[in-house]
Amino acid sequence: MPELPEVEVVRRGLERWVAHRTVADAEVLHPRAVRRHVAGPDDFAHRLKGHRVGTPSRRGKYLWLPLEDTGQAVLAHLGMSGQLLVQPHEAPAEKHLRIRVRFADALGTELRFVDQRTFGGLSLHETTPEGLPDVIAHIARDPLDPLFDDEAFHQALRRKRTTVKRALLDQSLISGVGNIYADEALWRARLHYERPTATLTRPRTTELLGHVRDVMNAALAVGGTSFDSLYVNVNGESGYFDRSLDAYGREGLPCRRCGTPVRRRPWMNRSSYFCPKCQRPPRVTA
Repeated sequence: MPELPEVEVVRRGLERWVAHRTVADAEVLHPRAVRRHVAGPDDFAHRLKGHRVGTPSRRGKYLWLPLEDTGQAVLAHLGMSGQLLVQPHEAPAEKHLRIRVRFADALGTELRFVDQRTFGGLSLHETTPEGLPDVIAHIARDPLDPLFDDEAFHQALRRKRTTVKRALLDQSLISGVGNIYADEALWRARLHYERPTATLTRPRTTELLGHVRDVMNAALAVGGTSFDSLYVNVNGESGYFDRSLDAYGREGLPCRRCGTPVRRRPWMNRSSYFCPKCQRPPRVTA
């Protein structure tokens, strides 16, 4: 599933190619693509028509297109394989094209939602005074947000009876961090994924947040992480950060820091990758 860098790459593309354009019409080609819009496909398409798209926004992994002067926004769930593509009108329809949005201008491009596995979709929601779709108002700010509160995050970690990787994936504490970038940041910080959060000092939390930001900014610089053809930007291009990963997906390969083979362990229906020498497990107390 796309994490913050991948979603931000898509958001930037939408800001360039879709922002401030007026919707001429929308066509829903598969009802599952708007299943979170309870009023149905026809209502979804009707409500978009004639409205001007504002500047695309993001919080963590969540992306939305505000509709100016309506108090509503189109929330995009990319799921496992969702793609928002800007294509010329005449481009052939993709095999898994689910939604098509045309604009009332002469730029010659349209917005397409393509989703092979149909886990994602678009839906229309009321926005809060802060401008968020109301269904994600509970999501915490992400570490690249200028208003993210480092001290509040540290205090929340100290209060939580959990482990550090669980905390990094807790969207009510910090948004946008998924399995890949959690493993990468923990490797950089030399922290084991099962380290209790209550043991983190303020300097350690500050260091960890610095590594989270660094790894996300590095991924952003190369277009995110693409392990297959399903994650692409709005122009259909893949990201290249997978070539720079230090921990995730490197089971059996030497740690880039000490040479010890990287290990993989099953974790919460996922996998955790770590260096057993650099990231020693916490001591078990009786």
